[in-house]
Amino acid sequence: MTSQVIGSTGLTKRFGRILAVDGIDLDVREGDVYGFLGANGSGKTTTVRMLLGLVLATSGTAQVLGETMPRSAGGVLDQVGTLVEGPAAYGHLSGRANLTLFDAMGARNGRRRRRDRVADALAQVGLSAAGDRKVKGYSLGMRQRLGLAAALLRAPRLLVLDEPTNGLDPQGIREIRDLLLGLNAEGTTIFLSSHLLAEVEQMCTRVGVLDGGRLVVQDSLRALQAPTGRTVVVTPDGERALGLLDGRVEHRAGDRLVVRAEDPATLNRLLVESGVRVHELGPERRGLEEVVLEATSQSAVGS
Repeated sequence: MTSQVIGSTGLTKRFGRILAVDGIDLDVREGDVYGFLGANGSGKTTTVRMLLGLVLATSGTAQVLGETMPRSAGGVLDQVGTLVEGPAAYGHLSGRANLTLFDAMGARNGRRRRRDRVADALAQVGLSAAGDRKVKGYSLGMRQRLGLAAALLRAPRLLVLDEPTNGLDPQGIREIRDLLLGLNAEGTTIFLSSHLLAEVEQMCTRVGVLDGGRLVVQDSLRALQAPTGRTVVVTPDGERALGLLDGRVEHRAGDRLVVRAEDPATLNRLLVESGVRVHELGPERRGLEEVVLEATSQSAVGS
């Protein structure tokens, strides 16, 4: 059975009368790319800070790498790379100097190995050419890359990232996505807080959705996007298909029809044998945006 890397039970945080995080039970497993989704103010950053021992929970418990937080933070955090609430750096120093200082705070020693670690981290995030420039001259995207490089210095078992592609152009987003997927393939578990649903949909294996401080969805992306039991048909002969299918069409938008039919092959044969031109046909799957909107709307109704 896959071991749990991040877990919580009834994790709750109040700031005075404000209930910021409401009794959530997280389950992040070894090897996951876990997408932690939610609107601004939903409690995502507060949750991340509790997991890292930066904020004390009002009630409930949190575990990271099998250890209780924040009690075991000293031993745990050396195995965790973090980028939370934007990258911190000294603007008057170069990117390389910033990483060198950050690495020197860790438990490992040796200047030569430190130089190698810093050079490797800069290369991983595409900052080798800018490593000796002062950080105050970096763009937001470059600062974000530098923050990610700092998170990678420890060769972490777990990466906890808050909006890691913030400020990056589409090419930069793709490069960071490829980097993170490569790290995951090598065994790094990734906990990714983001509002970019398209990015999460391309990267993540599991998803948690926070709404108003409550965890309203938590499941594998595959399960959340399982076939709905309906079939999508794209045909220029929409009117003929409507008449042929006799009330089984639940929705039509131009050439696209959503049909109640659990066996796409049987439906395709019926259409083709009846002279309906079929340009595309396949099981309907919900996009992540639909999953999130449905979960948050149900949460709003139930509150």
